[in-house]
Amino acid sequence: MKITWFGHSAFRLEFGSSVVMIDPFLTGNPAFSGDPKAAAAGATHVLLTHGHSDHVGDAVAISKRTGAKVVANYDLCMWLGRQGLEKMDPMNTGGTTDQGEFAVSLTIAFHSSGVLEQNGMSQHLGLPNGIVVTPKAKGEPVVYHMGDTEIFSDMALIGELYQPTVAMVPVGDRFTMGPRSAAMAVKRFLPSVTTAIPCHYATFGLLLPDASGFVAEMQGARARVLVPEKGAPVTL
Repeated sequence: MKITWFGHSAFRLEFGSSVVMIDPFLTGNPAFSGDPKAAAAGATHVLLTHGHSDHVGDAVAISKRTGAKVVANYDLCMWLGRQGLEKMDPMNTGGTTDQGEFAVSLTIAFHSSGVLEQNGMSQHLGLPNGIVVTPKAKGEPVVYHMGDTEIFSDMALIGELYQPTVAMVPVGDRFTMGPRSAAMAVKRFLPSVTTAIPCHYATFGLLLPDASGFVAEMQGARARVLVPEKGAPVTL
């Protein structure tokens, strides 16, 4: 599997004939300086953890341009449909859907999910989620994108159920876990994870400026920390 991080929580997974974008916040992302169209070229699927604009990002535009199917919770899919999204596969927390070469499972996450409408009212967009991507091909890693979340002990059940080997871990604090709780989440609750990729930092001034705290807290852990260069694919 080839994994590319575009800053914040935006990732691209490539395996088999699948090109999977997760939380594709590209346009308007101050941590991303590349070409949004190139970053999402050939996308077959877009997976969304929750309805905040810094995670939904370019989802509708990508789907319209590439024909990618958007997979997200039901409420978010219905709202995106009103924004012009046509190709979707709605699901909800605890469910698993077959996407051909892989399965998608939505887990719980502790955060919020909504958007401020033009009339100034807040629109609730279902519960926030984590996402587990389970490829069917032997040898491919199982990926757990935690979404935006606090640490919670039931991460241990997610680890037991899905046996993820790669985790995208929010570490920027204030809106998600900080370095200490993020490291504890991986070390205590996710023993199958061999590669932890920090995310959701250094995007805005309110977030931590780097992942050094998480790297320090992970010293001695079984899992290695991978801090990828933005826009540079790594193969796992």
